[in-house]
Amino acid sequence: MNSFEGPAPDPRTDAQLLAAHVAGDRYAFEALFYRHHRQLYRLARLTSRDPDDAADALQDAMLAAHRGAARFRHDASVRSWLYRIVVNACLDRLRRNRIQPTTGLLDDHCPVGDPTPHVDTAIVVEHALLRLPLDQRAAVVAVDMQGYSVADAAQLLGVPEGTVKSRCARARRKLAAALGHLVLADSGAGR
Repeated sequence: MNSFEGPAPDPRTDAQLLAAHVAGDRYAFEALFYRHHRQLYRLARLTSRDPDDAADALQDAMLAAHRGAARFRHDASVRSWLYRIVVNACLDRLRRNRIQPTTGLLDDHCPVGDPTPHVDTAIVVEHALLRLPLDQRAAVVAVDMQGYSVADAAQLLGVPEGTVKSRCARARRKLAAALGHLVLADSGAGR
């Protein structure tokens, strides 16, 4: 992924930038995109299984947001609206591709080794996340990684709050089983 330097930060709020875009400001949406690009790409990468799919889904999402900005209802933050569009674009792309089935978490694909380097741990955690079923991954990323409340995540994902809670619980159990070796290795390292 190329790093984006973009224009100088715009002091307007997200809502002001979106309104300016709808009113015809040619640069407002660009400022909004650069403000959230890194986080939205990370979300797309966590939701997708492939960096190319993530980049394509992000591009599809931003095009949809650009074209659909006038229909934004202001019932959520602009950031939440963008988040939902990105998640939906990733889900659409994954449904269309259907080339990589979900695999079980308890196999030899999670490397067991020295987890102290932060990079190794991050790779293992991301790998475990990518092996979760899509609906569980979206819920746990929204709640546990992006910090959304269960109610907000339910609204973003278009499902009831109870569904978000159960998906998060199932995902956490699978992640705990897949990543349990990290806790054991970490507790033994301090002795």
